[in-house]
Amino acid sequence: MKYVGTIGDVRHFKIKGQQGFFAGMVGGPTAEQVKTAPEFERTRENMNEFGGCARAGKSIRTALSALMSKMADSQVTGRLTSVMKKINLEDGTEARGYRKVEISTQRTYLLGFEFDKKLSINGVFNPPYDVTHTVARDSADFIIAPFNPADLVSAPSGATHFRLINALAVISDFNYNATTGTYEPADNVNNELSTVEYSAYIPLNTAYAGSTLTATFGGSPTLGTDVTVIQCIGIEFFQEVNGNYYAFSSGNCLKIEDAF
Repeated sequence: MKYVGTIGDVRHFKIKGQQGFFAGMVGGPTAEQVKTAPEFERTRENMNEFGGCARAGKSIRTALSALMSKMADSQVTGRLTSVMKKINLEDGTEARGYRKVEISTQRTYLLGFEFDKKLSINGVFNPPYDVTHTVARDSADFIIAPFNPADLVSAPSGATHFRLINALAVISDFNYNATTGTYEPADNVNNELSTVEYSAYIPLNTAYAGSTLTATFGGSPTLGTDVTVIQCIGIEFFQEVNGNYYAFSSGNCLKIEDAF
């Protein structure tokens, strides 16, 4: 019998993004106990830092919001928060419950992050490529060597063209603000700054001559040591009909290729 609800002391429920039904006992501590009771001090510390990690992860999703709907899976929010929690645990300067989310010193945790965990870009796009960035970190290149898409791109059935993506996003470190009782970006001005550059529509049945896709922030921002620029590369597929390009909802993928 499959249902959502409570029978007796057992609560049945679904978890978004996961198969099957889950069950747990009804009850547990009240909200007031969690907020005030001494025995829940560790819980409050964990909740506080979890909120900061969730805020940092949300900044990445907000900065890349133009790509999230077609590139990310339903669990990307939790997976990004999990990465931020690993970064949070590395801070040894603040007391437990108030540790920083200091991304700028732990950037390697972000490298290789796939926005759709079921679809790796390395399984879809296999030509040789490289990425570089300027010293000022305000511009970055996605350099693609010549290749034959028929051999090195795994396209969904019916696709005729694809576009490559070079996206940059600025993510600040996050510190606990005792006055507001929340985690806030160290650089509120540049946090979530982003830019996305697309290639032309590239046919899947023709050899590609190669190119350099350059993404540059507008306004020449000054980026300090407390922010990180993440460079994401991606691919999205289309079907061309009478000169119009219709986007596919499947096969598209995005990955954090570099963080600097």
